[in-house]
Amino acid sequence: MLEILIVIFAAVIGAAAFERLRLPGVAGLLVAGAIIGPGGMGWVEDSDRVRALAEFGVALLLFEIGLELPIEALREVWRRALLSGALQVSITIAAVAALASALGVRIEMAIVIGMLASMSSTAVVMRVLAQRGEIDTPHGHLSVGILLFQDLCLVPFLLAVPILSGEVAHEPRALALRMGQDLLALGVLLGAARFLLPWLLERIAYLHSPDLFSLFAFLMALGSAVAAEVMGLTLAVGAFIAGLVLNASPYAHQLFAEVVPLRGVLLGIFFTAVGMLLDPGVALGRWGEVLLFVGSVVILKTAIIVAVLVLVLRQGLRIGVLTGVGLAQTGEFSFVLAAAAAPAGLLDESLEQVFVAGSVLTLMLTPLLVRGAPRLASLLTGGVENLRPRSDPGADDVADHVVIVGYGLAGRTLAHVLRASKIPYRVVEQNPGLVTEAQTRHEPALFGDATRASILERVGVRRAKLVSIAINDPGATRRCISAVRVLAPDVRIVVRARYLKEIDRLFAEGATDVVAEEFEATIDLFHKVLRIFGIPQQTIADFSEAMRMEGYEFMRESIELPIDPWLAEVLQAASTEWIEVPEGPAVDRSIVDLQIRTRTGASILAVRRGSVTTPNPPPDLVIQAGDALLVMASPAGIQQLRELLAAAD
Repeated sequence: MLEILIVIFAAVIGAAAFERLRLPGVAGLLVAGAIIGPGGMGWVEDSDRVRALAEFGVALLLFEIGLELPIEALREVWRRALLSGALQVSITIAAVAALASALGVRIEMAIVIGMLASMSSTAVVMRVLAQRGEIDTPHGHLSVGILLFQDLCLVPFLLAVPILSGEVAHEPRALALRMGQDLLALGVLLGAARFLLPWLLERIAYLHSPDLFSLFAFLMALGSAVAAEVMGLTLAVGAFIAGLVLNASPYAHQLFAEVVPLRGVLLGIFFTAVGMLLDPGVALGRWGEVLLFVGSVVILKTAIIVAVLVLVLRQGLRIGVLTGVGLAQTGEFSFVLAAAAAPAGLLDESLEQVFVAGSVLTLMLTPLLVRGAPRLASLLTGGVENLRPRSDPGADDVADHVVIVGYGLAGRTLAHVLRASKIPYRVVEQNPGLVTEAQTRHEPALFGDATRASILERVGVRRAKLVSIAINDPGATRRCISAVRVLAPDVRIVVRARYLKEIDRLFAEGATDVVAEEFEATIDLFHKVLRIFGIPQQTIADFSEAMRMEGYEFMRESIELPIDPWLAEVLQAASTEWIEVPEGPAVDRSIVDLQIRTRTGASILAVRRGSVTTPNPPPDLVIQAGDALLVMASPAGIQQLRELLAAAD
């Protein structure tokens, strides 16, 4: 208990210190483990007992990953994830294994090192992307797809450990027999998880006992893990499969809520225990190999991902660089695989020291690398641009047109509207697939990076009347605005932004108008709410436009501040509204008889009956059901008129 207490204390201090420094918490756990372990201060001498407990944390982690794996998102990106992920993983394994083998490492160990290097940190990458608002960018989508594929690779990697370790004889018959046994065990496990566990879970849920549900959740996570190990698989494989199958269960969210708290504690113990394996003295003595491992992971992995995305998926060089640099580290599952490979003799003590030390460095470098990736991408794309011929075969004499940057949904829709309105336009898109698609429809689309001056020149930005930028990369958006302003200082630039924090920076770069998706969704929300409470359509429209004119300042202020008085006046100002007369007591009565002006303060400007509209109707006009009244009144007056027409006395 004292050892566990020391480990948890060190985990808290290490994670807190690294979070404070804006570095990955996982790296903090590993460093804390190294400090308190046998190679450091020696506070915990026997890390095996702690690691035995931490295996439960790994099982719960895999169960949770299976539960929260975004199946719907995977279905949307599975083609790109399968192709890019498979190529990245296989090429990385081959390249790293070849390099390690050339340095004298046994081939089986070299393959394991390649597997370790091929996986990236889902937790760290997703967090960094979220902090930078880049999950919805093109490179964010590609990163998520590759990470999902890497996560799924853990199962075959773990199954390969006994084969590589020699536990299974390297003979065709023995290998086939072992693979058959593993497949049979997987089939049995899948069948039980698919049919038995949901049935039991439903029966437990109907007992309406939260404590019993919690107990059963842990029983499923750990029981499936132990069952898998009994059948010759591993704890992690069993837990992952159970979580993956129960992902579709209506109880998946509650299961996730039950498992997460204890999983966090045990996983913290696991990474701290892994850190205890690191002997700082030994790692420093092998600093050359550690740096070689770091360089191989960062440089080689980045180059492989860039090559796959640019040459195979036909993505732009900038997107490839941003994705590759973001994934250039080892991941949480690398440590899970290492924990299985080391006891099997596939990682000797020296290699384990190199792996743990190098992995800590790659995790710590990730935020810094991601921060510098846009500059690297700009340098590389600039170099490629300089290699292109300076001739301008695509330029034309179009003027007073719209330059559309980005041919996603927003760009395609805008192009469709402009074409219907006979307004000339030119499209710039960095995704060659979208450019080909546009050109097959005879769209004036050009492949290129709109942050480059030569590309903007080719679409006549100096002669354009307006530039519309609708891309999902905030950094590229800002650079594009800056490049446009250098060439065309007076052109109007309309930019689509996703989040609040982007608006001021976009205006600072030179944007004329910013359409903020986050705010527009909020405006749409209160538009629907106010309509339910009878606020006139025109009043809501005026209020919405007023907020846009002041740069959404109302929604960006502290919630504790009162609404600006002039905005409040807009909501209370008189406006016009068409109101339909319902069946009821107001039918067959005249305007003067209903005393509309006296009782509601509303003025009737016109009455529409069928296709005939009567402006300035006389007071003795008799109202009929289905008539539409154009009235002018305050929001309260319009609401009172609706109530009067529905229940006149």
